[in-house]
Amino acid sequence: MAMGSSGQRILVPSTWRDRRLHPDDSRGLRLTLAVGAGGLVLVPFTLLAALVLAGWAPLHRLDGAVADALHGYALDEPSWTAAMRLWTDVFGPMPLRAAALLLVWWLLRDGARRLAAWVAVTMLLGGLLGPVLKLLVGRPRPDLPDPVAQAPGLAFPSGHALNGMLAAGVLLVVFLPRARQPVTRLAVWTAAALLGVVTGFSRVALGVHWASDVLAGWVLGVAVVAATAAAFTIWRPEALRS
Repeated sequence: MAMGSSGQRILVPSTWRDRRLHPDDSRGLRLTLAVGAGGLVLVPFTLLAALVLAGWAPLHRLDGAVADALHGYALDEPSWTAAMRLWTDVFGPMPLRAAALLLVWWLLRDGARRLAAWVAVTMLLGGLLGPVLKLLVGRPRPDLPDPVAQAPGLAFPSGHALNGMLAAGVLLVVFLPRARQPVTRLAVWTAAALLGVVTGFSRVALGVHWASDVLAGWVLGVAVVAATAAAFTIWRPEALRS
């Protein structure tokens, strides 16, 4: 039972089947929408993983064509390659995790304990999922002639793309509500877009990931941010505002 805006008592259904889309049960509605959105986001990742595991020829050809084109450009343009190397090093998983730790510390000092907890959980969950999925899929990295960069481990999904998208999501959730001016909000959106997109793209540009690895990392990053944000909001509606 809940209280309406006029002080009248409103009967809220007790079973999940009845509550899941009930307008007077905001928690049930948010959970339903979050689960639905998360499922829609995960569909492309699951499909990509299935196609990679099955060795689907059209995807293999597309990945190969993108890799060859960007590798040729990287060989012809050393300044471009140097810029991609710098970006991929500065915004790699470990620097982003270090920055996240500093952000958690700053949020704790600012009294935003629940928001700090969300940042920590989001980065940790994504950081754990990436290596586990790499082992499950077991996809090798590109083997290009005269490579311009090297990277250890397996390919799918891209850890740089995943962590870049996680960091972009954290940036938006933490700083967008604090941005009062339109120019500041635009700056936050721009920084988040560059962080997510360029970090992933740099891995394909350097020939250490297939394009589908990066796409999978982006999709998984969005899914993790959406899932943890929904979980914290459902747990306590004010969780991401304090």
